[in-house]
Amino acid sequence: MTGYGKSVVEYDGKKIHVEIKSLNSKALDMSARIAPLYREKEIEIRQTVAASLERGKIDVNIWTEKDDTAVVSNINKDVAVEYFNQISDLSKTLGLNMDGEQNACEWMKVLLRMPDVMNRAETEELSDEEWNVVMDAVRSALESLNAFRIQEGEALAAKFTEKIENIRDYLACIEPYEKGRTEKIRQRIMDSLEQHIDGDYDKNRLEQEMIFYIEKLDISEEKQRLTNHLNYFLETMRDGKGQGKKLGFIAQEMGREINTTGSKSNQAEMQNIVVKMKDELEQIKEQVLNVL
Repeated sequence: MTGYGKSVVEYDGKKIHVEIKSLNSKALDMSARIAPLYREKEIEIRQTVAASLERGKIDVNIWTEKDDTAVVSNINKDVAVEYFNQISDLSKTLGLNMDGEQNACEWMKVLLRMPDVMNRAETEELSDEEWNVVMDAVRSALESLNAFRIQEGEALAAKFTEKIENIRDYLACIEPYEKGRTEKIRQRIMDSLEQHIDGDYDKNRLEQEMIFYIEKLDISEEKQRLTNHLNYFLETMRDGKGQGKKLGFIAQEMGREINTTGSKSNQAEMQNIVVKMKDELEQIKEQVLNVL
């Protein structure tokens, strides 16, 4: 879900900047900072972004830069003349001298600071043409962000495939230890009986208990389910976008089978392999949060 896109367009003497950032999030969480002129269209902007990005913590920032000539205020001559006449009359009444170049400059500074002498530019209105330009910039930024996401997604897919195959290889490494484990368990029980029990015992009952005990330690089903989960993870990953949550659920199921395998592994070599599988799975879980 991580991505970044930016677009800059020019319209009527100003630059329109659109910047969109995306981070991991379980749902769509969007915040927007939009130039005042375009705020009336915020809902449409949000809908366009949401339809394209679907999920993630999204920051949308739209602002403008105007040319110096576009922000120059106009002088209201009629108001300035009226102020000047009143100031001239007042200066005569008070006996103040307005003559001389320096005095004229000082009085001019005062005059320009008087209320309503400087008219600000008329309030802008958003035209359809400008709005189309803004939306083109938004779509361009979204395309750039999605291109970034695709690139990151391809790298994640390669990483996931590597980790899945590593778990598969570790699972195969368990098999040699598993084959001789049954006979070792049986021999250990028989040796213990000979050391601690004198006399006869029910061999049929002993055989039944041994079979029950060995079956409890059997990991054949866990291995089969884990293999199925590994295959399903890769199949789901290839289905395309919108599979992030599903991949997370599959990773959880993989973890259950690996944990059960570890609890049934009564050999140090097998447990070491299980730890390695857990490490590979943990890396998958960390990165799967970044999948859309």
